Amino acid sequence: MLDIKKIESDFDSVKKSLGNRNFDVSILEELLLLNKSRKNLTTASETKKADINKLSKEIGELKKNKQNADAPMKQVAELKASMEADAQELDRVLGKQNQILLTIPNLPVDSVPVGKDEEDNKEIARWGTPRQMDFTPLDHAVLGEKLDILDFETATKITGARFVIYKGAAARLERALINFMLDHQGTKGFTEMMTPFIAHERSLVGTGNLPKFEDQLFKLNSEQPWYLIPTSEVTLTNIKREQIMEETELPYLYAAYSPCFRSEAGSHGKDVKGLIRMHQFNKVEMVSICSPSQSEEIHQKMVKSATEILEKLGLPYRTLALCTGDMGFASQKTFDLEVWVPSQNKYREISSISNCGDFQARRASIRFRTKEGKVEFAHTLNGSGLAVGRTVVAILENYQQKDGSVLIPEVLQSYMGGMKVISK
Repeated sequence: MLDIKKIESDFDSVKKSLGNRNFDVSILEELLLLNKSRKNLTTASETKKADINKLSKEIGELKKNKQNADAPMKQVAELKASMEADAQELDRVLGKQNQILLTIPNLPVDSVPVGKDEEDNKEIARWGTPRQMDFTPLDHAVLGEKLDILDFETATKITGARFVIYKGAAARLERALINFMLDHQGTKGFTEMMTPFIAHERSLVGTGNLPKFEDQLFKLNSEQPWYLIPTSEVTLTNIKREQIMEETELPYLYAAYSPCFRSEAGSHGKDVKGLIRMHQFNKVEMVSICSPSQSEEIHQKMVKSATEILEKLGLPYRTLALCTGDMGFASQKTFDLEVWVPSQNKYREISSISNCGDFQARRASIRFRTKEGKVEFAHTLNGSGLAVGRTVVAILENYQQKDGSVLIPEVLQSYMGGMKVISK
């Protein structure tokens, strides 16, 4: 959530930044009017309260002297009624103001490239050379079905489209990747966590998933306002919700495996076949809660940790700095990692690593006390380390052989019980 004081004091700059994010800035004028009303109502209430105090003293003196106090008592009653009306109006104004603030995205930092969409993202690095194959590479879904390790048809029968059953070597590969990724994050100082796979609406508001992205979530049909998590970023970030930490405690570095659930609303026709865009998928997530002075360094640390996983797996990738028009709602700066997918002859996203500044911390009231005793909002960061299903895609496609088998990356072989190749 943005600070209303910043919007008010730096209006033109905020308006320009949000415009660069393809956000409809016309709502900002209404926001300022609401804030003006809030101030006026607050001032009026304080003035009336002072008048009531003054009149109360007058009434006390009149009664002490056995004089008629009906007139000032009537004034007090009228002022109290007026204050009650003001309080109700203030609640309405604050509710509307908060409702608008919750829909406004984070402000990009100055180093973020300005652009409209993904075409304006800036490539900043590449690693590895895509393998030259002397045969036409198979799509991972076709390859998985030929090897009898991925079953989309039965999953569709059981649940519906965009679900899959992993079988045999694929199930073991998915599990191996989760363990490998968590072990790697442990060597980088991330504490392994296991959090709930269901979150309360307050937690999703805190991370920015609600109210804007409710159509992307699976809401449970229960008396509780519960949702299946779209990522463990939600639960990890909310560990410190409504807390004040000491600066000496920071940073917190978390890593967690979780299944992720997304409705994929608006993505009809996109990657319908295969593992790229699923309603349910596994992911290892990195989250940090830190001080503002630590967040840029930790952002780089997260990017490095994720890229090292890809390099250990021998998967060619590139790093993109996302432009203003393509960043996630809560992010102030994002780097995407895209892995090479041979059957599509292009790079596809496998990790998105974002510095959210104090945006989520304001929504979730995550604060820390400085060494000088001042209470400030923390910074939060999150990133995939990595999306497991998409890593399976990359391994199946990049390590496929002409005979239809798939080699297991050397770093995973011990996690696979010594298995070196997947064949039918």
